[in-house]
Amino acid sequence: MSGIERTRNFAIIAHIDHGKSTIADRIIHKCGGLTDREMSAQVLDSMDIEKERGITIKAQTVRLNYKAKDGKDYILNIIDTPGHVDFSYEVSRSLSACEGSLLIVDSTQGVEAQTLANVYQALEINHEVVPILNKIDLPASDVDKTKKEIEDVIGIDTSGAINCSGKTGEGIDDILESIIKILPSPKGDENSKLKSLLVDSWYDSYLGVVILVRVIDGQIKKGIKIKLMSNDQEYVIEKVGVFTPKPTDIDQLNSGQIGFIITGIKSLSETKVGDTICDASDPVNIPLPGFKPSKPVVFCGLFPIDSSEYQKLKDGLAKLRLNDASFSYEAESSSALGLGFRCGFLGLLHLEITTERLEREFDVNLITTTPGVIYKVHKSKGEIIDLQNPSNMPDPTYIEKIEEPWIKATIITPDEYLGTIIKICQDKRGIQTNLTYSGNRAVLSYDLPLNEIVFDFNDRLKSVSSGYASFEYEITGHKEGDLVKLSILVNTEPVDALAMIIHKDFAEKTGRQVCEKLKDLIPRHNFMIPIQAAIGGKIVARESIKGFSKDVLTKIHGGGAGDRKKKLLKKQKKGKARSKQFGRVEIPQEAFIGVLKINKET
Repeated sequence: MSGIERTRNFAIIAHIDHGKSTIADRIIHKCGGLTDREMSAQVLDSMDIEKERGITIKAQTVRLNYKAKDGKDYILNIIDTPGHVDFSYEVSRSLSACEGSLLIVDSTQGVEAQTLANVYQALEINHEVVPILNKIDLPASDVDKTKKEIEDVIGIDTSGAINCSGKTGEGIDDILESIIKILPSPKGDENSKLKSLLVDSWYDSYLGVVILVRVIDGQIKKGIKIKLMSNDQEYVIEKVGVFTPKPTDIDQLNSGQIGFIITGIKSLSETKVGDTICDASDPVNIPLPGFKPSKPVVFCGLFPIDSSEYQKLKDGLAKLRLNDASFSYEAESSSALGLGFRCGFLGLLHLEITTERLEREFDVNLITTTPGVIYKVHKSKGEIIDLQNPSNMPDPTYIEKIEEPWIKATIITPDEYLGTIIKICQDKRGIQTNLTYSGNRAVLSYDLPLNEIVFDFNDRLKSVSSGYASFEYEITGHKEGDLVKLSILVNTEPVDALAMIIHKDFAEKTGRQVCEKLKDLIPRHNFMIPIQAAIGGKIVARESIKGFSKDVLTKIHGGGAGDRKKKLLKKQKKGKARSKQFGRVEIPQEAFIGVLKINKET
């Protein structure tokens, strides 16, 4: 039996919190990848934020040696993938580097939305899937019901499903044996030309760019000159290694194996995920199909609370971009918030984690503007522009139509919460496309506009279903919508950071709420401040903040007081008018945060 036949490459896929990382820990421990002293919970989750939140953000890989019951030694390459919808691009490229998947389903929760999404991705690329029922040690575990749900909802045979507990370690031996027996070995030819897939890359401050590769054909050795086919650049390999899970140097990676190479590349932009790596002296003619590049779908402005921290924010964004190719940013300035950046994310969790990392790792206090999506604006002369920032929207007289992105959402929920969830979807302009049942759980399909769900949809779903409903989506395209730009004016000056693109039906109500909130949050000045919400030239809501009134009459007494009073009041009135004309209204940071919260409450 050759080396390639004794290799197994597999991903671990599941919904959030179903035990992927814990089972990966158990497999690593069983195969001797780490000693008892070196083991820690979620050993593959390297970021503090991953450990604290108990989620996987970056897909991680590890190579293990396993002696099977048949006495032969096998090489196992595991990729532990994220479960959250925002990081599905990590899942897709991890699956492309493998031949099989371990599907982990929590036997107390059953099939969830992201379970479905990840399994379908695996089946699309012809993966062999081994179903594993986790958490059987818990009293609420119902193995038979979960098996039936997997067969009904996903359509996978569960007669060979393995019962296990990541917590106690029960069933881990059965998982390892089924990996050997059920999952196929990689296909490839060690003797043909080098062809390998660039799976991932990240920046290491000591080594430069580290490239994770899956060798399809041939061998990667230290010292050979390789070529990246997307940009025709050539580099010499300085180091070849694998994660065990500790980085370990080896002499070469053979066909079918996964490992890392270091070539002295200093810029991540040169390493395109999905690229084909070949031998510079004997290149292949046809590159591998690669991956679809991940596109940011949610945009918002990030501004430092203290303008002196702008450079710190800029450096922080540049460093985060090194390890996260799906995140984009460009400089922008706001009259209300000063200098900042317009950033693109894959979803709300991605946004939340990026801002938290900026605040924690780079010590920058941030203010985030209302998240929005990319609209396609069709202008009357036939020009189509992509609009991310509402303040850049052209004059409505030049706009023929505006298209907004729509998604196909899959929601899985216990039956008792179905009515409330349908109501939320209808409130968000959703169109129901399908409803099926598996036992007492409903699988609901909806078409929804992305800008309606991008802010708080997941939170509301979890809230009304006591945490039991799960949600997954994919973008389907753009559709025309009756959308308007809602401008907020403070003291007749538009505040660009508070502008938003919104459906016409919700614009008036939202404008009223924003004005009411700002009235409470903007401090009083010496003059009256009008706060207005406008659609084009039409004011749809207004509130006023009364000005302070200084008593200028207390010192007046004696004869002719009436005339002097009139004179002083007239002078005060003139002063207030001048203040209103030239006075600058400082909008505190709490006001911007308060407006963000409105969207969550509606």
